[in-house]
Amino acid sequence: MPASEREKMAAGEWYCCLDDELDLLRRQARAAVHAHNSLPPDERGAVAPALRVLFGQAAPDIFIEAPFHCSYGINIVLGERVYFNAGCTILDSGRVTIGDRSMFGPGVQIYCAEHHKEPALRSTGIEIARPVTIGRDVWIGGSAIILGGVTIGDGAIVGAGAVVTRDVPAGATVVGNPARIR
Repeated sequence: MPASEREKMAAGEWYCCLDDELDLLRRQARAAVHAHNSLPPDERGAVAPALRVLFGQAAPDIFIEAPFHCSYGINIVLGERVYFNAGCTILDSGRVTIGDRSMFGPGVQIYCAEHHKEPALRSTGIEIARPVTIGRDVWIGGSAIILGGVTIGDGAIVGAGAVVTRDVPAGATVVGNPARIR
């Protein structure tokens, strides 16, 4: 049975996010994100070395426009030629795996954390991390939101502004809030 809050988070169990080890990891992520977002304009889109090292795994040819934000970075796995437009956020308390050649419009948000529904527990920082898996050749339109526990199949399209609360089959197009197959 996992002992630390980090181990509980990684195991998909309820954990307390108000934890010294997790706070240190978030501070390291903020520093790496700041380094990336502070790159000179002629280097925009490149990935700052601090951010690249932070990721759990990242192909050498990913392209991330600034600004970008992630909460830990260590739980992010990026395939070849993944592209993020400006303003994307990944709250990666859970594992986020993104397949080759997937592209994200501006302002896309991925949220892995689910806070406890019981107010007393929620106020103490209790949450659970749900993974997000995005296949190959997926297009996520601007300002879409993807919630934890969702898998998006290869070749799928998520329309701009969609809120994805359920799995999306390979090749499907989803739009709306909540996102539904079009």
